[in-house]
Amino acid sequence: MEKRKVKFSLVYRDMWQSSGKYLPRVDQLVKVAPHIIDMGCFARVETNGGGFEQINLLFGENPNNAVRKWTQPFNKAGIQTHMLDRSLNGLRMSPVPADVRKLMYKVKKAQGTDITRPFCGLNDPRNILDSIKYAKEAGMIAQAALSLTYSEVHTVESYVNLADTLIKGGADEICLKDMAGIGRPAWLGKIVEGIKAKHPDVPLQYHSHSGPGFAMASILEVCRAGVEYVDVAMEPLSWGTGHVDLLAVQAMLKDAGFDVPEINMDAYMKVRSLTQGFIDDFLGYYIDPKNRYMNSLLIGPGLPGGMMGSLMADLEANLESLNKWKVKNNQPELTQDDLLVKLFNEVEYIWPMVGYPPLVTPYSQYVKNLALMNVMQLEKGKERWSMIADNIWDMLMGKGGKLPGELAPEIVALAKENGKEAFTENPQSLYPDALGKFRKEMEENGWDLGPDQEELFELAMHPEQYRTYQSGAAKKAFEDDLAKRKAEGGGLFVKPSVAETVEPAMPVLSGQPTTMNINVNGETFRVTVSYGNESVTTEAPAQAATPAAPVSAPAEAKEILAPLEGKFYLTKNSSEKPVMVGDEIKEGDLIGYIEAMKTFNAIKADKAGKIIQIAKSSGEEVEEDDLLVLVG
Repeated sequence: MEKRKVKFSLVYRDMWQSSGKYLPRVDQLVKVAPHIIDMGCFARVETNGGGFEQINLLFGENPNNAVRKWTQPFNKAGIQTHMLDRSLNGLRMSPVPADVRKLMYKVKKAQGTDITRPFCGLNDPRNILDSIKYAKEAGMIAQAALSLTYSEVHTVESYVNLADTLIKGGADEICLKDMAGIGRPAWLGKIVEGIKAKHPDVPLQYHSHSGPGFAMASILEVCRAGVEYVDVAMEPLSWGTGHVDLLAVQAMLKDAGFDVPEINMDAYMKVRSLTQGFIDDFLGYYIDPKNRYMNSLLIGPGLPGGMMGSLMADLEANLESLNKWKVKNNQPELTQDDLLVKLFNEVEYIWPMVGYPPLVTPYSQYVKNLALMNVMQLEKGKERWSMIADNIWDMLMGKGGKLPGELAPEIVALAKENGKEAFTENPQSLYPDALGKFRKEMEENGWDLGPDQEELFELAMHPEQYRTYQSGAAKKAFEDDLAKRKAEGGGLFVKPSVAETVEPAMPVLSGQPTTMNINVNGETFRVTVSYGNESVTTEAPAQAATPAAPVSAPAEAKEILAPLEGKFYLTKNSSEKPVMVGDEIKEGDLIGYIEAMKTFNAIKADKAGKIIQIAKSSGEEVEEDDLLVLVG
């Protein structure tokens, strides 16, 4: 009997992103590519997608140049390249206009990417079917992904039916995206068998993370059931929050009777050595050592490996904030383990209540953030659900797609109380075409559209990051941050500082200037830095613009304080009108936002009156209980 073939795909991008924040520079990628080819065992290599391009921009590196140079050697060698895309969200965390999505596939095909893997964090077929259509129109292979998670509503039948819908809608292949590695092996095997029974000739690829411990057994089960491709990583970045190791998978499948490719171990050791060199060079400064561990506690909350790095950083920052409050209120402090267990328990508790969204980007972040906010509030004697960010409300109301399950009655009641209405139409209809606006911005700035309009695409997909890249601020911020880390000492897998919980480049909201005070020879200037078409302006003096402490006020003045720490913004986009000194506000009126854990939390007035003072500038860091607004 002929042995059935199983082929390997190296997730070289994702194995970095699942370990830390950054990926290698383009010169490093080009250096390692020939040796990956020489290993002789990969039919496919994951070359871009997801957060890859935003990270290039934060380096101050052109992502289009990086993708073209990185894919080229694999194209020449006949190894297929593939990318991950987030369907409605394109390559970012928030929804993308349809014309930008269409351009993405044309650009990526021109740059040398063969296969795209669109997934929807809610498994809403409407979002994925659009991506399949756009990808095929651009000449790409559309490998539609099932975002796998394990619950009472995520059944074998539901996933087999979803795959059937996507294949009938034009998908060339299916990826089983087990992003948290919590798919049970036998259950996964049944899903593969169900898909193969309906579509025996459609190639299937399995992607998993190793963290909870199921992955090796799962790979064996899905291969026995009919999977043709398996995603793997390699040392020194396999296992932990990353992916299974090539050597272990190859040996396991070979012993089980599969036809698997042999590995050129000389080339393997060269790739391993180069990868270690990239870690020693600078990437180790952004990899938390805890991300190298496997942890079966992850089975319960089902949080994906790709976000565990940011989770641990968030915990560090929030633990510090929470313990400050505990000390102030004569309560015993918590350890990080205490907070981690409370968070995992809260994720398990609220996940069914918010409709069982698969815990994959961005919804894994939303559920984690909501759970962490609940834990923080409950520890302070406040109520659960007292802080729900706008993008989480969008998820709950269906603006990103239909939730797999039903909202709990208390969430429905809370939505009604906050004036939130369910959205049932196609989510894309909420995000109109925008390329014309971005094209005009490029023309006004004298920026080249680039070959195949790739620079236009980059601005439209990542406007804030692209503007900071063009200004040079991103590169300077990254270099300053790296120099600081190196000066502090350390080496391999240096633990990120709390500062690393936010992006090193100054986040700039579209159309929203960032104001800061700069001291020059003892004189304070207020500087407004804006991006796009606005110039940099200064005015002096500015000592009173952002006071370090509350200014004196009438006895009847009332303080509106920050309910959490983060960055304060008066508005979150250019269409909103900020509150101003002299405005009359009522209890419940919006006064601004605090960005924490990459979500914007609406801050509402808990006191009424006329605004006497706005104590913080947009973009300024605030701590819990800092004065935001004074009313009288």
